[in-house]
Amino acid sequence: MPSTMTPAQCRAARAMINWSTGDLAAKVGLDEALVRSFEKGMGDTPSGQIEALRSALVRAGVIFTNDGSAGVRLGQSGADEGTRLDSLTTENDR
Repeated sequence: MPSTMTPAQCRAARAMINWSTGDLAAKVGLDEALVRSFEKGMGDTPSGQIEALRSALVRAGVIFTNDGSAGVRLGQSGADEGTRLDSLTTENDR
C-alpha cells in the first residue's frame, strides 16, 4: 500500500497540476469540504479517502516522494494509479 499523503503534499500536488479543491473532489466523487478540511489538517479524514485523493493526483502525473522529507514532483500521467475509490475494501482502507 502506498504511503500516506500529507495535507501539504496534497496542496502542492494540486498546485503543480493547476487543480482547485473542487477539481480534486470531483475526480473522486467526494465533497469539496472534505478536501479543504484535509488540506487544513482539520478533522480525522479516513485513510481510504486520502488514498482516493492521492490516487487521482497520481493518475494526473504527480509523484509522491519521501526521501528524508515528504514531497511531490511531476512525472508521467497514469504511472502508478494506486487504489481507486470504487476499489476500496475493508482490507485496503487502513
